[in-house]
Amino acid sequence: MVMAQFSVRIPADLQAVWNAVVTVEGYAAWRSDLSRAERVSDSRFVEYTRRGFPTSFTVTAVEPHRRWEFDLENANMTGHWIGIFQSGEGETYLHLTERVQVKRPVPEPLVKLFLARQQRRFAADLKKALKRMKCGQSV
Repeated sequence: MVMAQFSVRIPADLQAVWNAVVTVEGYAAWRSDLSRAERVSDSRFVEYTRRGFPTSFTVTAVEPHRRWEFDLENANMTGHWIGIFQSGEGETYLHLTERVQVKRPVPEPLVKLFLARQQRRFAADLKKALKRMKCGQSV
């Protein structure tokens, strides 16, 4: 199993960050890597890349404003994602940990690079969306 960790400081309050991250239905409005996301049930959702490739998620733990975890699976991998949220003087620290098992032989360094790129992109997109919200623009 390959693991990637990433931490980011987001200049927005905890409530705004939490809401953006757990409101799956709004992902397509701010995530540059997705064409859409749909909630299947309270604990399941599916994300579709810009090319329509689906990844299914099952939420496994929720501690409002503190922790959100889910299992993930698509044709290429299975894994687990953990997001830890911490508040600090008008900003939020988000700590991401992702562990995946690829279904095909792929060199571990390539998988780590892919995960790191995805985490950086998620954080950058989130920061942009929250900045737009702060300026009164829709996400």
